[in-house]
Amino acid sequence: MKRLNAARLTFLALLIVAPAASALAGNFSAVLNGRSIHVDATENWNEDNVGLGLEYQFATESRWKKQVMVNGFRDSNEDMSYMAGAGLHRTLFASDRLDGFYIDAGINAFVMTRRDVNDNRPFPGAVPSLSVGNRYMGINLTYLPVKAVERMMDVRMMDDTVSGIFFLQFKVDISRLLPND
Repeated sequence: MKRLNAARLTFLALLIVAPAASALAGNFSAVLNGRSIHVDATENWNEDNVGLGLEYQFATESRWKKQVMVNGFRDSNEDMSYMAGAGLHRTLFASDRLDGFYIDAGINAFVMTRRDVNDNRPFPGAVPSLSVGNRYMGINLTYLPVKAVERMMDVRMMDDTVSGIFFLQFKVDISRLLPND
């Protein structure tokens, strides 16, 4: 049921975005949340973080890229979590080969909700991010250092052996599917 709600929210967001696509010159991507890796964990966490989201990257001629994103996904405790945020990334490598292959690195700042943090009240965060792909698809990789979370949130991780969490997303450029009058 919760997966169905995430799909409905994403579909609704696409319906809202579609009429504005021609006015916006950047790229829209559908984001499929997928996998987390709890580094050094001794407990069994949910690492299948299934969910959906959207990412919009503003048009630019610079090596610096600005983007906004929204996501809903099943978190490490099997609960739905939601986030909205923005990122600033720099292109480290780009080529016209392989349909515009690129490697970008930067930081994403966000507001997120989790049932186990502040009783689902929104809280801020920021994570380093790496994106690798081409003009049609890509992979986002973020890293959540546990010590930074504990200091920022003033909470202790339930599994003291976790030293960090990697989070993987697959993205597909949907800009070409949207009307561009």
